[in-house]
Amino acid sequence: MLVLPPKLTHDEASTCVYMLQRGLAGQTGSATVVDATALVHFDSSALAVLLECRRESAALGRGFAVKGLPPRLRELASLYGVAGLLPAAP
Repeated sequence: MLVLPPKLTHDEASTCVYMLQRGLAGQTGSATVVDATALVHFDSSALAVLLECRRESAALGRGFAVKGLPPRLRELASLYGVAGLLPAAP
């Protein structure tokens, strides 16, 4: 499981994408799960990071889900029309 940091804003986005890319490369299995439980301080860049991770996961032929997406970020995803691209992990 990949884990997001507590803070994910524009300033941290590129470092976070790099971290997730490295984590994806080291994973096996049919699905990528990103744990967003620790995420407390974020902006719309967090959505961009998650969507990039989803894209890279799909390129590897894997499914994608997010665990513990904060309600405010889920609302932001709905506002931008991308909530369906960030399914909740079971």
